[in-house]
Amino acid sequence: MVGPLRVGEFSIYWLDGGEFELEGGCMFGVVPRVLWEKKFPSSPDGFIRLVNTPILVRTPTANIIIDTGLGNKLTAKQKQIFRVTADWRAEASLAALGLKREEISHVILTHCDFDHAGGVVRFGAGGQPELTWPQARHYVQRGEWEDVLAPNRRSASSYWPINLELLGASGLLELVDGVAEPLAGVRLQLTGGHTRGHQAVWLESAGERAVHLGDLLPSQAYFNPLWITPYDNFPLDSVTAKDELLSLAVAENQWFLFYHDPYLAACRVDRAGKITERFEM
Repeated sequence: MVGPLRVGEFSIYWLDGGEFELEGGCMFGVVPRVLWEKKFPSSPDGFIRLVNTPILVRTPTANIIIDTGLGNKLTAKQKQIFRVTADWRAEASLAALGLKREEISHVILTHCDFDHAGGVVRFGAGGQPELTWPQARHYVQRGEWEDVLAPNRRSASSYWPINLELLGASGLLELVDGVAEPLAGVRLQLTGGHTRGHQAVWLESAGERAVHLGDLLPSQAYFNPLWITPYDNFPLDSVTAKDELLSLAVAENQWFLFYHDPYLAACRVDRAGKITERFEM
């Protein structure tokens, strides 16, 4: 667990949501290794380390989790395929803060890929699936949920029913159409790009701001709008959204929050893309 980063009256923490390794080419695509490796180190066989950190935002009135980590339901084969190097321990991270899972009031999913939605449902003590955050309203873009229910051949490999079926039947699902404000100082915005229903999360308190751009900005290496992942289903939409959103956030000197970066939890950057303030992982 890392934190807190203070944004006005909000306190932001990064929970232990599991770690895995992916081949660098799977994350950087057409960007040559000689370039991306200057920003993100790799192993001799070209794999990079990625964390999956649920972001806990504690406000004066709510406890919010943004994305949920890998969860505790991966099979031994799945752990081998994705080279999982650390298990999901989000509940233990909460316990270290004196919080129980029942005290989470809101869960926001930037999108529903397994590495972001894996912690929506957990295996309980008896080995049966149950909602991890049983009192929380869960916020998903409507287009994203439509694709969860009827995925295409590409997205079906990442939208896993075991992560989402219980949520759909729970009465705790809130579908968002474009822009929404679940509570004061928290705004959701449809971005598209990575998935059709991918969304960003904007935070504002006492005149200070932060933004989480999900997998449009998975780590500090992606501030160039043209650097996107091969996992993006709509790459040109990603480039367009990043151009717009990065410019806005930089102009307002906002904190950028990362979900997959094992070295940097958050940072501020200037108009040239240079990091001016760091919050280390």
